[in-house]
Amino acid sequence: MVGTGGPVATFSVWDYVVFAGIILAAAGVGLFQAFRGRKEASSEEFLLGGRQMTAVPVAMSLTASFMSGITVIGTPAESYRFGSAFWIFGFAYAIMSAISAELFVPLFYRLGVTSAYEYLELRFSRPIRIIGTSMYIVQTVITGLDLWGVLVATGVVCIIYCTLGGLKAVIWTDVLQMVVMLAGFVAVIARGAVLQGGLTKIWEDAGEGGRLQAFDFDPDPLKRHTFWSIVVGGSIMWAAIYAINQSQVQRYISCKTLGHAKMSLYVNMVGLWITVTLAVFSGLTMYSIYKNCDPLSNGDVATPDQLFPYLVMDILADFPGIPGLFVAAAYSGTLSTVSSSINALVAVTVEDFILPVYKDLTQKQVSWMNMGLSKLQKQKTSKIVQKSLEAALSIFGMISGPLLGLYLLGMFFRTSNSIGGLVGMIIGLVLTLWVGIGGQIYPPTAEKTNPLPLTTAGCNNTIGQNYTTITPWTSPVTLTPEPDYRPPLADTWYSLSYVYFSLLGVLTTIVSGLLVSVITGGCKQDKMNSELFVRKNDLICFSWCNKSKESDITEKPSANICMGADNPGFKEDDVMSKDVEKNTRL
Repeated sequence: MVGTGGPVATFSVWDYVVFAGIILAAAGVGLFQAFRGRKEASSEEFLLGGRQMTAVPVAMSLTASFMSGITVIGTPAESYRFGSAFWIFGFAYAIMSAISAELFVPLFYRLGVTSAYEYLELRFSRPIRIIGTSMYIVQTVITGLDLWGVLVATGVVCIIYCTLGGLKAVIWTDVLQMVVMLAGFVAVIARGAVLQGGLTKIWEDAGEGGRLQAFDFDPDPLKRHTFWSIVVGGSIMWAAIYAINQSQVQRYISCKTLGHAKMSLYVNMVGLWITVTLAVFSGLTMYSIYKNCDPLSNGDVATPDQLFPYLVMDILADFPGIPGLFVAAAYSGTLSTVSSSINALVAVTVEDFILPVYKDLTQKQVSWMNMGLSKLQKQKTSKIVQKSLEAALSIFGMISGPLLGLYLLGMFFRTSNSIGGLVGMIIGLVLTLWVGIGGQIYPPTAEKTNPLPLTTAGCNNTIGQNYTTITPWTSPVTLTPEPDYRPPLADTWYSLSYVYFSLLGVLTTIVSGLLVSVITGGCKQDKMNSELFVRKNDLICFSWCNKSKESDITEKPSANICMGADNPGFKEDDVMSKDVEKNTRL
């Protein structure tokens, strides 16, 4: 009987057929785009899709790369165990989209960069650019998923279309993968509603179990999830992921106009809302089914990340092919993330390490190098470890927070110099790693994490049976054992909510970077290129209010935001007017 514990069914032949069919269909889309664009085998075509992409497919690709295997499997488990507070990240997504679209997109677009870390060399120095690129590579490797045995199949198709098609193939494949991932969530919710007697019953069960108490306005920064930690800390954390992460930046600077680039982030925001809503409601559906028999406490699964796959096999095994659809959804998230990482890693490797040293390479040589590195990076990213949702976001916060602070320091403060930027980033990184690693060694107490109650009273099997069913696409993860001794910092500094790691890194980097810059002569620097700083006319509110003023990029007659200006990456840069230059001074 569903929801009472015990072993679940295994994959049928039809499940394997559906899974293989969807993976091959994704590969087919990528290969079609690869062969369609083979006439233009330039580095720009491979890495940036020729800078001719439009807003909607780029937005869907941005959302798909967000929906990694961690998200597909981890978010429902988060909702099941801790309630619907994770849904509040929808507010953070809106703030993040505005920050990325209005501050970072115009800057990268105006400079016509391929690697997001080119800015660090233009604003500070080449060593800082190399450090920034290295931090991104380390972060990408650490936060990846172990693709396990299915990597043999999915990895081959990923190698093929990433190597042959570049970014354009990755983006169009992501579009299909996003549809598959959303279909997986919908299938689980629909089947759960049938079993439980409707969506209303699921909602009522979630309310009775305390899963709907999402809005906690306690300002305590040590509590894992509150309204303030998610909205304030979460906005900065996701801005660090979307605004400066190469795999995301590379997508929106591939758009053919500035308007399309900005619009892709706002359409992506809607996609994120839909995704997090379906993922959280899938977790509430899981609670409604297992409210009287928790599979984790009952020993049916070994880790929280196995809860959602266990649910799928428990409630959908009677429908051949549907479990295969879910597995395809989970691996589509993984495939999307890996393919994005491959293309981004190739871009930063070529642009930040190879081309500055070997400047005489021909376009054909660079193109072949891109393809070769694409295959090499695929082999490297297949050897990375599995992480939980919180662990992955914690690592993003620890590494990306100080890096985002470095960008903001350079974009807003003309007095900052390379010494201040480097010292500030190092101090920020040391602090975030200290608190993050300390929190892993001495995990916060239940009083701060606030897990909600679960029971095994309705389970059929006894405690003595206590067996574990491992689903074919997950593997057990060794959790960090809690030490017997807890130092005084364990319940204060080390208990800081992981959502605040990025904010801590940003503030520390900016404040310490400014102080060191002032001490080391930042105020006496020569006048710098104003294109390296945020401009008032970059923002929508000012660009709409000042339509009569000359823009720094020649706009098409029909648009401000909707269809924007041609991408300066393949069109000559225009000279900025004196009036605009005057408005950008701080």
